[in-house]
Amino acid sequence: MRGSAVLLVGLVVAAFAGAAVGAGSAARLVPAMYVLGDSTLDVGNNNHLPGKDVPRANESFYGVDFPGGPVATGRFSNGYNVADFIAKNLGLERSPVAYLVLKSRNYLIPSAMTRGVSYASAGAGILDSTNMGNNIPLSKQVRYFESTKAEMEVAWGTRKVSTLLAESFFLRIGSNDLFQSKPKTPVDVVALYTTLVSNYSTYITELYGMGARKFGIINMGPVGCVPRVRVLNVTGACNDSMNRMAAGFAASVKSGLAALVPTLPGFTYSLADSFVSTQASFANPQSLGFVNTDSACCGIGRLGAEDGRCKRNSKLCADRDTYMFFDAVHSTQRAAELAAQQMFDGPAHLTEPISFKQLAQKRY
Repeated sequence: MRGSAVLLVGLVVAAFAGAAVGAGSAARLVPAMYVLGDSTLDVGNNNHLPGKDVPRANESFYGVDFPGGPVATGRFSNGYNVADFIAKNLGLERSPVAYLVLKSRNYLIPSAMTRGVSYASAGAGILDSTNMGNNIPLSKQVRYFESTKAEMEVAWGTRKVSTLLAESFFLRIGSNDLFQSKPKTPVDVVALYTTLVSNYSTYITELYGMGARKFGIINMGPVGCVPRVRVLNVTGACNDSMNRMAAGFAASVKSGLAALVPTLPGFTYSLADSFVSTQASFANPQSLGFVNTDSACCGIGRLGAEDGRCKRNSKLCADRDTYMFFDAVHSTQRAAELAAQQMFDGPAHLTEPISFKQLAQKRY
């Protein structure tokens, strides 16, 4: 599975810095946001990667409800994705522009200093081997951020950039490694958890070494309940085995982050529990306005998930806000909005040890 559902997965890294007021916008909690992740957060990087097997959201009906559209922007959504709504909660207009787009326009550094950059790439994993050759893996996203920082320092000076990054908010998400690896025994599962958390901790430490201090992390959710997985079951039920594996990985991430705190002075994080929040949505969807939580709004065949992608010849539901999933893996704009609200300033048990809002408000 090349994508990952925003309500269901992983680790997000975005950086936010300082307090400022943008033209025509409300007062910001942060002036910039740097996003690392996968298809849940991708806003167009994969549209600029070569190769026929690169997962892209560059055709209808993706973007059918995007403001000013319809237009397919590279987001695996009918409109905004969760990165957009987290950014909006922070006082920004939407997610920062994709790194490869900014490079092509020669506008990387102005955006990096005033709004941020998105390095997220559909299909990416914590491991380089995940969907190899068809995405920007996390290791390369970190290197892109490193090169961006170097260019920022040339343009603005080391002190100014260091101050900005110390007040930044780092976000990352991903479940593709679990889909790709397919461990067969309990021992294999534990080994996979260990490898993923070790690699992820290394990347956080590298970002910390570059000046990052605030990390907003979306933990693993019930990936066994996305339509692409449900359709493999004759009853359309969730895959409990996959959900148990996801829950185990989420617990490992939680322990791994706690272990970093005493080793990285000033390291601060907010961990969003998307497993609990998504399960609550499944249990009482009507309270959130959803009438469908098991099928893709845009797709083909049973549960709209027999092809896996949303295409021009797909069947499109009329009321996207009543569906949790837009395609066979990714959430609708409405589901992403609700998820971001919970992460930002929702019930205390859904983020720990602090909320995304409290994390953004911290000052160094």
